[in-house]
Amino acid sequence: MALSTRRELFLMTMAARGAWPQSAYPGTSYRDYSRCLPDYLRDLAQHAYRRRNEAIAKLTTPDAIAKRQQWVRDNFWQMVGGKPERTPLRARTVASFDRPGYRLENVVYESRPELYITANLYVPAAGKPPYPGVLFQMGHSLNGKAAETYQKCCQGLARLGYVVLAFDPMGQGERVYYPGATGQTRLASADDEHTYPGKQMLLVGDTATRFQVWDAIRSLDYLAAHPQVDPSRLASTGQSGGATLTMLLAAVDDRLAAAAEASGNTENVACADFNPPGATDDAEQNFIGSGPLGFDRWDLLYPLAPKPLLILVSDKDFFGTYSPQYISSGWQEYTKLQQAYAVLGHKDHLGWASTPLPHTLSYYLRLTIYNWFERWLKGSDRIIQQEPATEPEPDEKLWVGATGNVVRDFRSVTPFQLVRQRALAIQTPQRPERLEALLGLEPVQPSVHATVLGRVPSRDVEVQAIEVPSAAKVWVPAWLFAPKSPDASKAVILILDEHGRNQHWREGGLCEKLASQRRIACAADLRGIGDLRPEAGRGSQEFEIRHAREEDYAWASLILGRPLLGQRVADILALVQALKTWGNTAIAASGRLTIPALLAAALTKDIESLYLSGGLASFRSIVESEHYKQPLAGFLPDLLAHTDLPQLAGAIAPRLAYLAGATDADGQPMQLDRLRKIYPYSNVQLSQSAGWTVEHMLRCC
Repeated sequence: MALSTRRELFLMTMAARGAWPQSAYPGTSYRDYSRCLPDYLRDLAQHAYRRRNEAIAKLTTPDAIAKRQQWVRDNFWQMVGGKPERTPLRARTVASFDRPGYRLENVVYESRPELYITANLYVPAAGKPPYPGVLFQMGHSLNGKAAETYQKCCQGLARLGYVVLAFDPMGQGERVYYPGATGQTRLASADDEHTYPGKQMLLVGDTATRFQVWDAIRSLDYLAAHPQVDPSRLASTGQSGGATLTMLLAAVDDRLAAAAEASGNTENVACADFNPPGATDDAEQNFIGSGPLGFDRWDLLYPLAPKPLLILVSDKDFFGTYSPQYISSGWQEYTKLQQAYAVLGHKDHLGWASTPLPHTLSYYLRLTIYNWFERWLKGSDRIIQQEPATEPEPDEKLWVGATGNVVRDFRSVTPFQLVRQRALAIQTPQRPERLEALLGLEPVQPSVHATVLGRVPSRDVEVQAIEVPSAAKVWVPAWLFAPKSPDASKAVILILDEHGRNQHWREGGLCEKLASQRRIACAADLRGIGDLRPEAGRGSQEFEIRHAREEDYAWASLILGRPLLGQRVADILALVQALKTWGNTAIAASGRLTIPALLAAALTKDIESLYLSGGLASFRSIVESEHYKQPLAGFLPDLLAHTDLPQLAGAIAPRLAYLAGATDADGQPMQLDRLRKIYPYSNVQLSQSAGWTVEHMLRCC
């Protein structure tokens, strides 16, 4: 390599790092836009971490801890959608059979009216009742309570003298709600059986968290009322997702006398050295709006103190299952919880055990659980050194229903049906309400200006590379095509293509064609789109690349109180403010970016008109469709109680909104007669096809 070339590369590198003044490099000084969204979330997580640490540091007296415990319970129920009312369980035993050391009963009960839970009850054959009772909660096994290692643990506990209730969680085992031809889920995994309906629940002010924890509470109701169970000696345990459900139950149910959670999701989002998007997993594990409160997953365990609690981890989880912060964040939070136990005079009631083995309920972890319950539920000094003999049953033997599906066998309602019922009770107001709060918007600075990073001529047009500051550590990149003699009477056309700004910069492309019509055209990216698509995080690339998806960033943003939809609206508002230098703005948006464009127009009159191509027609259609195909990045919690897309379009009158090829929740073009019914506004024009050409845009822009 030539010396001069090396020097140029060195100067470019130093300028990009901020080590040299930008003037040291004569070319275009671009930023690393892939870091904008991660850095923005990192700052939010750091703020949440400081706030939570300040609160935890004050837990120096039993009274302070008691107040924090109540604070956790109250805020938990508020975040997840409220505490349901208890209704009759209507429990019945469908079948039973005997095995060496225990009897197994197949039982069914209703956690809510006509929402059936299938479960196996293991009753010891030896010893004298009443026995201690253990609620066993499943990880994300497709076959639910029939998973082999979970059966082994339940059988082992039963043979050691515990009544064990093992139940199918939502979307697993006999409670698969999206069955394919074989009866198993047609979705990608058991995780999706939780999250797919969980996203719909958000729109109506509900959560998968509430759904799951209420099933656990009602299952504990059944166990506690059993005539052979001592209700003063109840415990919960589980592995992976079942451990996380044990944590949820520990937060809200005082009846637990002890708990053991194995490899649950104990990684906080409000943690040191946050690695965006963080531990975003199944819908029930993501607490919406918890960041600004300083609430996180480890808070779930504080209400149990000082009752015996065992934390079991797989040390391989930090790169094999969860993320790089899983163990370090967990251990740091464990030491904080340990201090609370010490203040309450029972430091020995909290335990930590780990294994080098991968993410599973291994033999060693099962032994450790047995010994923990022997000590704290029986008061025994006995050390279990070998697991009792176990022999897992075929799945069908554990079925409560004839065909192994609660919908077929008991006509159970489904999560989707519950969402639809809840949506029917919501009357969406005609005028949008509390948009800024719903979107988590920060005030737009009136002094926002675009910075021109570079400019080049191109056939009667000047092409400018610009960027606009939108939030702390966030800059929105855009191409601006300025004709030599623009029509000053016409608005700047801001193009928001869901595939990114780089679709339209080329010669003969959309921007140049608009400029040839004497229109200033600006094609911009928004957070998570195009050049603002985030980098992959640190750690195992198998994990990090899989979690660098828009959906994971959307979950992280919801957790941290700044929905990704709101961030995109903020980007648009900043662009509109900056483009005032060239005049007012009209927006042409496609696909999933039609939603933030419409919301932005409802928030500022500086947007003169909208051309929306191929976008969603209404959020209500999502909660009316069992097969919706809409991304989480467009969702807002409890949205339908405050507004919907038709109401937003009507609210911008008399400004024009042109909807071209609007789709239903399944992504299919909606027929014009149906569209006219939900868009009965004089300022809204409709067309059946989704055009994305100069001619289409100039119809309203």
